[in-house]
Amino acid sequence: QVQLVESGGGLVQSGGSLRLSCTASGSIFSIYGMNWYRQAPGKQRELVAGISSNAITTYTDSVKGRFTISRDNADNTVYLQMNSLKPEDTAVYYCNVVGSDYGKRYLEVWGQGTLVTVSS
Repeated sequence: QVQLVESGGGLVQSGGSLRLSCTASGSIFSIYGMNWYRQAPGKQRELVAGISSNAITTYTDSVKGRFTISRDNADNTVYLQMNSLKPEDTAVYYCNVVGSDYGKRYLEVWGQGTLVTVSS
């Protein structure tokens, strides 16, 4: 069993910053990718940012230059630093981890989601 615990969401004014964190615990042997997705009301879930085990990052175009994803492999934690937030960034943000358990079985786990609200 693998659990993801997210924190850091909240209400912020346009132009402000928030930092999300997500920690994986439980029967996870190796983590390959750690990602942040978001889902705004009435829209599909989209990949916001991802980071591989060797720290290669990817971002959706709308957040490039404003968001930074990072990870602490020692703590199995991924962060999303969000700067210059805009109202259109308002969404529920989900942590996603891809890896393997101690039986070398593939696993993919989702966090419970954390709400980010950006007021204009």
